[in-house]
Amino acid sequence: MQQEQHRTNIVLDESVIQEAIALSGIKTKRAVIDMALKEFVAKYKRPDLRDLQGKNWFADDYDHKALRAGTDVSD
Repeated sequence: MQQEQHRTNIVLDESVIQEAIALSGIKTKRAVIDMALKEFVAKYKRPDLRDLQGKNWFADDYDHKALRAGTDVSD
């Protein structure tokens, strides 16, 4: 599947770009910016743990203490 691409001209802080290249090992500015945008989107798609507070995501019979003790919880 071919992704739609757009050409754009933007002014970037060269020192930040060079630092990102050095830290990531990515060879090109384009690849570093592409990776940064993908990580940005992924970060904001993840649920905020504070929004999950008070919500029970476990089965009603889930017993974490029994699992830690190594006892069989299926009995």
